Amino acid sequence: MGRYQAVLFDLDGTLLDTLDDLTDSVNAILEKYGFPLRNREEIRRFLGNGSERLMKEALPKEISETDFTKYLKEYQAYYKTHMEEKTAPYKGILPLLGELRKAGLKIGVVSNKFDLAVKGLCEKYFPGIIDAAAGEREVDGIRRKPAPDMVLTAAKRLGTSIKDCLYVGDSEVDILTAQNAGMDCVSVTWGFRDEDFLRKAGASHLVHTTEELKNFILQ
Repeated sequence: MGRYQAVLFDLDGTLLDTLDDLTDSVNAILEKYGFPLRNREEIRRFLGNGSERLMKEALPKEISETDFTKYLKEYQAYYKTHMEEKTAPYKGILPLLGELRKAGLKIGVVSNKFDLAVKGLCEKYFPGIIDAAAGEREVDGIRRKPAPDMVLTAAKRLGTSIKDCLYVGDSEVDILTAQNAGMDCVSVTWGFRDEDFLRKAGASHLVHTTEELKNFILQ
């Protein structure tokens, strides 16, 4: 099996290319209320800390808390019904997950995206493959990444020690999450942050293809 018993993956920018659906969903709310629209690169920069942070960055700064709560709920509702229009797994992801399953590893997904969306996307694109999927649930006292709560909870659900898990992500949030949890981390370069950014953020291991990732995990 190699040195790990389980792999915990980030979702957006790691397993799934969700950028177009996220951009379209944010802009649907901005357009509805007459706010300036955001381009893909702006949305890319805003991602990594959940939908609340995404909308805070995308909306004008002078928005009241009451209005912000309304816009956030509308965004989440809109995204939930439009999150499968342009989204797709990155090249090589499905074969990679199949190889990991064949090797006997457990697979989890931990994302700062809201929980219903995480579970829905995993059921749509990875049916029968993901052993545990969890999104943002701070209302239940589980802090979002980069706090270690979500990965520690996921490892427990998988019945695995955190030391026997590998965390795979595409952002500085993922690097910090792994550090805070005391677990190994691999950063992928095909997601929402480029290689130079990841190196400056402290990435300890970088992979450029799913084949490289498979070899790292199973070596």
